[in-house]
Amino acid sequence: MRIRPFLFFLLTALVTTITLLTPTGCANIIPPEGGPRDTIPPVLLKVVPSDRSTQVNTNRVVFTFDEFIELQNAQQAVIISPLPATPPTIEGKLREVSVRLRDTLQPNTTYTIDFGGAIKDFNEGNVLKNLRYSFSTGDRLDSGRISGKVVLAENGKIDSTLIVILHRSDDDSAIVNDRPAYITRLNGKGEFEFGQLPERSFYLYAIKDDGGMRRVIGDDQRVAFIDSSVASSNDPKKITLFAFDLKPKTSTAPSSTTPIVTPGVKGKPGGTANDRRIRYTNNLSEGKQDLLRPFELTLEQPLTRFDTSGIRLYTDSTFVPVSNYVVELDSTRRKISLTAPWAENVLYRVVVDKDALKDTLDRQLLRGDTISFNSRKKADYGKLSIRLRNLQGTAEEGVNTKPVIQLVSNDVIIADAKLGSDGLFRRDLFLPGTYELRILFDRNGNGKWDSGQLFPTRIQPERVRLLEKKITVKANWENEYEL
Repeated sequence: MRIRPFLFFLLTALVTTITLLTPTGCANIIPPEGGPRDTIPPVLLKVVPSDRSTQVNTNRVVFTFDEFIELQNAQQAVIISPLPATPPTIEGKLREVSVRLRDTLQPNTTYTIDFGGAIKDFNEGNVLKNLRYSFSTGDRLDSGRISGKVVLAENGKIDSTLIVILHRSDDDSAIVNDRPAYITRLNGKGEFEFGQLPERSFYLYAIKDDGGMRRVIGDDQRVAFIDSSVASSNDPKKITLFAFDLKPKTSTAPSSTTPIVTPGVKGKPGGTANDRRIRYTNNLSEGKQDLLRPFELTLEQPLTRFDTSGIRLYTDSTFVPVSNYVVELDSTRRKISLTAPWAENVLYRVVVDKDALKDTLDRQLLRGDTISFNSRKKADYGKLSIRLRNLQGTAEEGVNTKPVIQLVSNDVIIADAKLGSDGLFRRDLFLPGTYELRILFDRNGNGKWDSGQLFPTRIQPERVRLLEKKITVKANWENEYEL
């Protein structure tokens, strides 16, 4: 009776031996299933010298992490303060990052290293954010701070690509000729903070630094400045800088433009260099003329010949002449505006003679052109009333300035008006849509925003405040708002 278990044991052993000795052939190798995707950035395990060390006399700092790391764009992303004259050597290998300062360390100075988004893990690319390290060559760490915010003066919005810099010199040319002492970035809200500064005064700027030069190198940069020096302290008052473009940019209002091709000629807009046809687009929206705006033609190239008598306006299919309209060419010589007292729901025709236009490429119409369209109905518009209460500017915006309301769509000012003491804005016809509201604190009373100047005389730009609330105008409706 005991023989059967013994035979079963021998059979099992034999099968196991055959299985182990038999080649695997084409068996698939299936890797073990992984767990959840790694979303944790590298963790700093130690740094030598340790963070916030004093009496440091070495110019090399080594950071060790819990996993393999990778550096990305380190020379631009890593900010070292005070700003070194010679770019540091920054290297990443396996689980370590080393930073070697090639300048002689200054005595009794606090240094900081801000890595920005330069460090990420090797496998998943998780970026380590907010890694900031400091040490001092003296017997204590500096504790001074300067903080604030940068907004765009023209529209009250944020440009987080600007950097903020501190200069020790009060010379106006320092921002052009000298390397700044300290640099920091803006966060997504346009805020900045300098930490661990020495107790002294600085001169504060914000600049657009696409070239990485940390200074103003041309008249096409965006800048902001403070009129007087700023002292670092343990409890700083927040400062607002208002940025503006040194060379104001000319912008064309976006519209639902329809390409116009010379009649009788097959082809597409934007032809070749040998194409002798002048081309333009119009600002009709859905083929309709806005009752509140001029009819506009925008050309590819500036005009060298512009004959206003060769552009005429008619109504109806019988071409009834319209007498009270004005045709103008803007300063860029690329936009023609035809202003008229548009009647609602009327067929209009704009006739452009063959010889009325010629551009800088010596192109003109091959034959006369007729552009036909209908004007909108009054029922397409809504009535709009906005009352602003307790409207006054801050000290920075100008407490005695004259407020101007701006209604904005897609960064284009659709309507604006000076506000009286009642703070009331009203229009009987207003195109439906959703609008941002801005308040221009008009310093000189000309009703429009005026930029600033850095050289030769420092002039701050006029301020615009962006209101948080948007409004929506509905067609054929009494739209009333009180803010």
